[in-house]
Amino acid sequence: MWSFGPLSLALFLARRLDLAAAMERASRAIGARVAAVALPFAEAAIDVDRKELADAEAIGVLEKMIKQRRDSIAQYVAGGRKDLADQEQFEIDVLAAYLPQQAGDAEIDAVIAEAIAASGAKGVADMGKVMGHVKAKLAGRADMGKVSARVKARLAG
Repeated sequence: MWSFGPLSLALFLARRLDLAAAMERASRAIGARVAAVALPFAEAAIDVDRKELADAEAIGVLEKMIKQRRDSIAQYVAGGRKDLADQEQFEIDVLAAYLPQQAGDAEIDAVIAEAIAASGAKGVADMGKVMGHVKAKLAGRADMGKVSARVKARLAG
């Protein structure tokens, strides 16, 4: 994860420090994406009646934006629009650079095992309890859709 000094992630992006650096490097594609990222942060801050989001909230905004782009990729691929799918993937790569380092498979499996043990889960009916624990440990560091599928498989088997 990048270091933002004394600034929070949301404030860092809102001030568009990366935008200026990207434009200096003549990277218009990255500059345009970073500029587009600032708007959802501003909207989210308005929604919570604050000037600035906490880092956890900012990470949530980034995850939502990445999920939207993954959904778009699926639609573009189904429609035979590889060019647009590639553009969405590029945007995901740019946005993902601002997320914390992603958890590896071994760490995810360990967190799932710990959550099952801590919650006393016996089957798929207890999935909510397990996911509550898992989300607290892996927020911003793993694709919760994929983690959820792994938890369900573990509880079913």
